[in-house]
Amino acid sequence: MGAHVIVLGNEKGGTGKSTAAMHVIAALLGQGLRVGSLDLDLRQGTLSRYIENRSKSDRLLRAPDHIRIVEDNGHFQDAFARLRDAEDVVVIDTPGHDTPLGQLAHSYADTLITPLNDSFIDLDVLARVNGESLTIEHPSHYAETVWKQRQQKMLNQKGGHIDWIVMRNRLSHLDARNKRDMEKLLDAMSKRLGCRIVAGFGERVIYRELFLKGLTMMDLSAEELSMSHLAARQEVRTLIESINLPCLD
Repeated sequence: MGAHVIVLGNEKGGTGKSTAAMHVIAALLGQGLRVGSLDLDLRQGTLSRYIENRSKSDRLLRAPDHIRIVEDNGHFQDAFARLRDAEDVVVIDTPGHDTPLGQLAHSYADTLITPLNDSFIDLDVLARVNGESLTIEHPSHYAETVWKQRQQKMLNQKGGHIDWIVMRNRLSHLDARNKRDMEKLLDAMSKRLGCRIVAGFGERVIYRELFLKGLTMMDLSAEELSMSHLAARQEVRTLIESINLPCLD
C-alpha cells in the first residue's frame, strides 16, 4: 500500500509551511513511525536547512530520511517512489508559488495541509471575498489548483482522495473582530471547497527561535517548557490528531 503522503502546500510564501512540516515530522518520529521527507523548494530549501541545523545539535534528535530536490529533472519521482516504499509516512514541503513539480506532489497527497495566516490577504489565495458583504464570491487560483489535482488523483488511483486541511496559522490570542470575520468566512469556504479547517499554531516567538537550533516543540525537555510552550506543544499534537493517520489507529 505504501506510505501515507502528507503534502504542505500553499501558493503564498511566509505562511509557515516548513515550520509546520518540521513539527509534523518530529511528532511522527516521536511516535515511532518511519518518516521520509522531501523538500521541493528549489531556491530556498527552508525545510532542508531546518534538518541540517538539526543534524548539528548536541542533542540526540530523531531525523527523517530526507531528500532535497535541487533540479526539476525527474529526480523527484524516483526519490518519492523510494521513500513511499520504505517509510510509514512521507512529508513533502512545496514551494510558495506555482510550479509543475509542486502540482505533481499535490496529486500524490493523501493529506494536504495548507497553512493560512489569519489575514484577508492570505485568504485571497484560496477564495475571493466580497469586501462589502464579507461573503465568498468564488474559489481563487490555489483552490483551483487543488481541485485539479484532486481530479487527477481520482483518475490515477481509481477513486483516490485528497483530504484537504486548511490550518489557521499564527493565530492571535485576542478575540478581535478580524478573527471572528475570518472564522465566518473560513466556515463558508470549507463548505464550498470541501476542506477541513483546523486550528494551527499560535503567534509565538519560540517557533522562529527553534529553527536555528533545528529543534521543534516536541524536542524540548520538561525543564525548558513554560506554560506558553506547553500550549504550543499541544497545538502540534492537535494538528497530528486531525490528520487521522491510518498507521496511528
